[in-house]
Amino acid sequence: MKKVTNDHRIRVTKLLIRKAFTNLLNQKPIQSISVKELCELAGINRGTFYSHYTDIYDLCDQIEADMLQDLKNSMEPMLHKDAIVTPVQITTEIFRCLKENSDLCTVTLGKYGDKEFMMKLMNLGREQCLESYSHYFKNTSPRKMEYFYAFVSSGCIGLLRKWLADGMVSPIEEIAKIAEKIMLSGIGFLQETED
Repeated sequence: MKKVTNDHRIRVTKLLIRKAFTNLLNQKPIQSISVKELCELAGINRGTFYSHYTDIYDLCDQIEADMLQDLKNSMEPMLHKDAIVTPVQITTEIFRCLKENSDLCTVTLGKYGDKEFMMKLMNLGREQCLESYSHYFKNTSPRKMEYFYAFVSSGCIGLLRKWLADGMVSPIEEIAKIAEKIMLSGIGFLQETED
């Protein structure tokens, strides 16, 4: 019973730290954030912070690593050759991951976001999608797939920004379907009637 209580306490503490960190990162660059102000905002003492992280950069690295792993897990079904997974199912899982990490997405896309981390996310998506595209579109050149991914990924970032700005009130499945329809029909998406 004590281990369960400790695990819960650690999760809550890390959530408080993460919330304080992303709030501060929305206001200023990481190099301007001190452990002291983060702890004050999180309502914890410095010893508690240092029992989990070596410094602010270690905190950032761990949060980003967790999100990268979440994204890898959400894209993993795409790589199984035997699996029958529709693009909208994959897109739904990706947007679910982004919603679960909306605090980090907001920061990453914001003024003080880690652009290197955004490139890691983009490259992960690129690798997974190109691998998947090669199974579905066997006669398409890698160069053509690269251009398609560059176009689509930029559009998905724009869609994510809009969804974040709207408070993510639209259901994940709806956003995933919108992304899929835009990818598959381009401007023809605007001619479709509303459901």
